[in-house]
Amino acid sequence: MDLAQFFSENFQQFWEFTGFYNVTIPHLIMLCVGLFFIYLAIKHEFEPMLLVPIGFGILIGNIPFQLGNEIGIYEEGSVLNILYNGVSAGWYPPLIFLGIGAMTDFSALLANPKLMLVGAAAQFGIFGAYMVALLLGFAPDQAGAIAIIGGADGPTAIFLSSKLAPNLMGAIAVSAYSYMALVPVIQPPIMRLLTTKKERLIRMKPARAVSQNEKILFPIFGLILTCFFVPSGLPLLGMLFFGNLLRESGVTTRLAKTASNALTDIVTILLGMTVGASTQASEFLTKETIFIFALGFMAFCIASASGVCFVKFFNLFLGKDKKINPLIGNAGVSAVPMSARISNNMGQKYDPSNYLLMHAMGPNVAGVIGSAVAAGVLLGFLG
Repeated sequence: MDLAQFFSENFQQFWEFTGFYNVTIPHLIMLCVGLFFIYLAIKHEFEPMLLVPIGFGILIGNIPFQLGNEIGIYEEGSVLNILYNGVSAGWYPPLIFLGIGAMTDFSALLANPKLMLVGAAAQFGIFGAYMVALLLGFAPDQAGAIAIIGGADGPTAIFLSSKLAPNLMGAIAVSAYSYMALVPVIQPPIMRLLTTKKERLIRMKPARAVSQNEKILFPIFGLILTCFFVPSGLPLLGMLFFGNLLRESGVTTRLAKTASNALTDIVTILLGMTVGASTQASEFLTKETIFIFALGFMAFCIASASGVCFVKFFNLFLGKDKKINPLIGNAGVSAVPMSARISNNMGQKYDPSNYLLMHAMGPNVAGVIGSAVAAGVLLGFLG
């Protein structure tokens, strides 16, 4: 074999291993999707903590390669596959909930417990999407996994889909996180459509002070009450309330800081990147993905509208000085604290001196509990 033939054969073998040789149109489409996510995160600051890891993960997951070299996220034994185990086995989401609990102040909800009903009303989007998914031909377990997108809670969506529909988890997770990031775009038109100018100007009384004892007892009794009703929600609710007890007990400050900062940041990086990498073109670009995104959008819109409409209905039974501003109804979804900020921004647009943020945090944190309970209900019935 002469030198020219040697180089020719080896170059051909090398060329067949490159991404340039293995690339397909679906790969290029998904690479563009990943770049778009990164653009939205950096240029428009749409939830950069979520979209940058997911967007870059999409790039990682859609670099073309030959199978069999333990590179891809679905290849047993690969580094990506090992990291993805936290998603597929469902143990990243409870760790995220631990951090959420350690970060969250439930005072707004404790000061005005009736706001929990707003968070509950927003879960109608989940069950509405479930029924539509069944009508479209999805199996009951797949319909349940898709419907949870309406809660606007990425970790809950990942947890439930890992149990009910692992084959749809990539599309469900990306859909859930996409709509979380697009809260500032989706919710304001719904809020304007469903409220009058007079309703937007409603001023709510300042919330009462909440004692430290109430804050300490809340995660304990919250865990017992919710998980006695929905034991299947224990992995999420247990970690949420445990994280909150770390925050409020006053004697575990260091643990609370670790859970809410370093641990949450590490898990968010791994979760976002591996969820993005799971959207390989061959697995992601399907007819089911289109239905999932459409159903997710419908569920999120219904959830946002349900919260607003429920407040309007609830106001019919409240005294003039106890009425609730319907603009906080959208915060019943569990996109914390983005939805609460939208409520506040919308309120200040019509009355610059009307501060709704702390009031909106009540249904917002109730939505976190509500979506976890809804996931537990679906898992209990369908798992």
